Amino acid sequence: MTAERIGPPLQAGERETLRAFLDFHRATLAMKCEGLSDDDLRRRSMPPSTLTLLGLVRHMAEVERTWFRKVINGEDIPLVWSDDNDYQVAYDASKSSRSEAFAAWQNEVEHARRIEREAESLDVTGYQPRWSEQVSLRLVMHHLCHEYARHNGHADFLREGIDGVTGA
Repeated sequence: MTAERIGPPLQAGERETLRAFLDFHRATLAMKCEGLSDDDLRRRSMPPSTLTLLGLVRHMAEVERTWFRKVINGEDIPLVWSDDNDYQVAYDASKSSRSEAFAAWQNEVEHARRIEREAESLDVTGYQPRWSEQVSLRLVMHHLCHEYARHNGHADFLREGIDGVTGA
């Protein structure tokens, strides 16, 4: 997978800007993984952490699935890698491959994009059971940008530790 990262527009409406920032962050995670073998993608950061680039990709598949499909779209579906809603399962990429993880992630990103495009506005709401509250699509998109930004910082350190590559 080759990531094409396009910067957000300098002047646009709220929805277009949020959409562009989210896609920018998605592309950043993909860029951090480019050119690495499955073994590299499964390489742990440092003891005792078990964090890996592939684990981050799998985790973000779960995040996309949860916030867009389960919360906003109200789909009654399990997580990708856990029937018990255990988000930690996704981080264990020890038996995973690039093709498996990226296929799942891209599938969830495509569902998320479709749900966002079909939503009447950013004011559309869905139920977040962990908070026992209704949340807006606007909040979800901001939350996903925040989640990607945090994990892309982790990805920076992971990638540098693998082959010295920095930036992106």
